[in-house]
Amino acid sequence: MPNDPLELDPDNPLPPARGTLLVGGPFLSDPYFRRSVVLLCAHDEEGSFGFVLNRRIDMKVDDLLKDMPHIGSRVGIGGPVESSSLFYLHTLGPRIEGSVEVVDEVRMGGDIGQLRAVLTEDPKLAKHVRFFVGYSGWDAGQLNSEMDRRSWLVHPADRKTIMGMRETELWKSILRGMGPEFSPLANFPEDPSLN
Repeated sequence: MPNDPLELDPDNPLPPARGTLLVGGPFLSDPYFRRSVVLLCAHDEEGSFGFVLNRRIDMKVDDLLKDMPHIGSRVGIGGPVESSSLFYLHTLGPRIEGSVEVVDEVRMGGDIGQLRAVLTEDPKLAKHVRFFVGYSGWDAGQLNSEMDRRSWLVHPADRKTIMGMRETELWKSILRGMGPEFSPLANFPEDPSLN
């Protein structure tokens, strides 16, 4: 029945691509990615990678990175791959050499020494940087296979969503923003057997 308010598997025609969000479907069984939102930073025939936007650890970046000014920025858990490495997204523009634009002026990586210098000079600019330990990665064809199993929904990404939304509300907020056919998914219980 079209537009059924109780439809829990609506069509999502947007394909995964660099600069989109992967929204973990409520039926995704993988406990690591369950109810996660991943910014996809690359997606091609060689594979895919990105950063989980709505998980974090209880540490600040200056606890993890030597010689970083005391900026108190929280650190997200970007994914299970290379979990001992630190990555970052920022909106500081091309002044951080080597950074690559992902979408909507959100850039990935770049010269860490330049980032350290910029934040030392003006610590308030830390609000324009998100740090992550690890990243989420898929081998060639793996993400497409997960898409075929409807493990993920895809939604366009923008700077406000990536840099400004609270992690705790991100998953539900995106599903509600995808339209009325997706809103019921935002309220689906984590464990339906307890309902």
